[in-house]
Amino acid sequence: PKENRFYNGIIAFTIGGLMGVLAEILLNFYSFIFDIPTSESSVLMIMTFVFIGCLFTALGFFDKWVSVAKAGLIIPITGFAHAMTSASMEYRKEGLITGIGANMFKLAGSVIIFGVVSAYAVGLIRFLMFEV
Repeated sequence: PKENRFYNGIIAFTIGGLMGVLAEILLNFYSFIFDIPTSESSVLMIMTFVFIGCLFTALGFFDKWVSVAKAGLIIPITGFAHAMTSASMEYRKEGLITGIGANMFKLAGSVIIFGVVSAYAVGLIRFLMFEV
């Protein structure tokens, strides 16, 4: 069957927006509970999303939810946590070093590399435009 991209886009946009709302709720919650500024509570919010992504991957929920939510769950940090956890779980029988350690970054390694290279390029452009 042909995929309805418009419908999938609406679903992904809605789920991604709800993830943003949840992130704001967590930011305010952590800021209020621990009496810290929101800039510092953002670390706790990201840690919460990573933990939830890892936990739901380990329990087998994440793949089922992604089939419904599409990119709304894959694009945020939860997708990165899912990629790391699923690769680790797949190769855990081969041992800590040759299994998990060697294969954990197979999916997420490209994300890290492109993130670092992009950040360097944007930083260099900004430096050349505003500092020189």
